[in-house]
Amino acid sequence: MDKCALANSVKASLDQYFKDLDGQPPHAIYDMVLSCIEKPLLEYVMQFAGGNQSKAAEILDINRNTLRKKLQQYNIQ
Repeated sequence: MDKCALANSVKASLDQYFKDLDGQPPHAIYDMVLSCIEKPLLEYVMQFAGGNQSKAAEILDINRNTLRKKLQQYNIQ
């Protein structure tokens, strides 16, 4: 598995983002990137885990309560 493919995709997206700014100052990039990546990650892992939060938390290597908080934050059922 090529873990760098994801990093390369993020870099390419950021290149395009900065190009699209067309001279405007960037703002809140960290939160933007995190939310763009974190929500689909959580959705995918929850589906992979069959909706089992404990299993998903284990796959993500995060605490189940942290997962629950993030699921609520992104309104993921």
